[in-house]
Amino acid sequence: MGVSICVVDAFTNRPFAGNPAAVCVLNSWLEEDWLQAVASEMNLSETAYLVPQPDNRWCLRWFTPVKEVSLCGHATLAAAHRLWESELLPPDREAVFETAGGTLTCRRNGDWIHMDFPAMESKPTPPEAGLEKALGVSRIVNLEVNSRDIIAEVASEVEVRAAVPDFRSLSGDFSRSDFILTARADDSEFDFVSRFFAPADGIDEDPVTGSAHCGLAPYWAKRLNKRDMVGHQVSARGGRVHVSMQGERVELGGQAVTVWEGELGGRTG
Repeated sequence: MGVSICVVDAFTNRPFAGNPAAVCVLNSWLEEDWLQAVASEMNLSETAYLVPQPDNRWCLRWFTPVKEVSLCGHATLAAAHRLWESELLPPDREAVFETAGGTLTCRRNGDWIHMDFPAMESKPTPPEAGLEKALGVSRIVNLEVNSRDIIAEVASEVEVRAAVPDFRSLSGDFSRSDFILTARADDSEFDFVSRFFAPADGIDEDPVTGSAHCGLAPYWAKRLNKRDMVGHQVSARGGRVHVSMQGERVELGGQAVTVWEGELGGRTG
C-alpha cells in the first residue's frame, strides 16, 4: 500500500486559486531523502508532512522543492484543513502542531481557519545597492528587515502588481533571501497588498504566503493604527489573509479547499 497524499489550495474558498500545498499524513517518519524527493516531485512551494504525537498533537514539517523550512503558513492551514476534512481530528478540537518554528495552533470557525503564529517585528535598514532594480520597482519608499524577510514598501498597489523581479539577483546578492513587496491597498476591501519572492528557496514567487504576514501584520498595524486587517497577496493566483495582532503573536485567518487526493506508490507511512 502506498502513502496517501492530497493537494489543498490555501487562503482561498475556490479551487485553483490561493496557494497549493501537498499534505501527506504518515504513521511515522520516513527517511529525509524520501521526504525531500516527494516535495521535489510535487514541485509546489511547500509539501507538509504530519506524524501523530501523544495527546492529540501532531508533528509538522514543511519542505520546498529544494529544502526544509522552519515556518510556513499556507501549508499549516492546508494541514489543519486536511485533518478536519478527513476526520482525523474532530471539528471542534484545535489542531496543535509541534514544528521547528515552535508550537502552532489552529482552530476552526465555520469555513474559516484561524492560526496562532509568532509576530515578526521589523526595523528600518539602510538601502541595499541594486535592490530596487532586482525587485523591478522604480523606488522603495521604506525598507525594513525582520528575522526572516526584507520588507520593501513602494508607493502604490499598481507598482506592486507591475513589478518584474530579477530572480537571479534576488537569490544571492542581498542580506536576506526572502523578499516582501508591499503597499497600501487601493480597494477598500483590503488594507494592504503584497507579493513574496524566495528564489534561493526554490520559490521564485509564492502565490500566498502566510508566514510573510507574520511580518506584514506588525508592519502595517503601526502605519495604519489598526489591529485587525485584511491583506491581499496579488500574485497571479491571488489570496486573502485576515490578520489580527495579539501582542507578540498574530492570528492569521484563511479558507482552504482540497483539489485532489491520491496515493504515492512504493512506500508505506
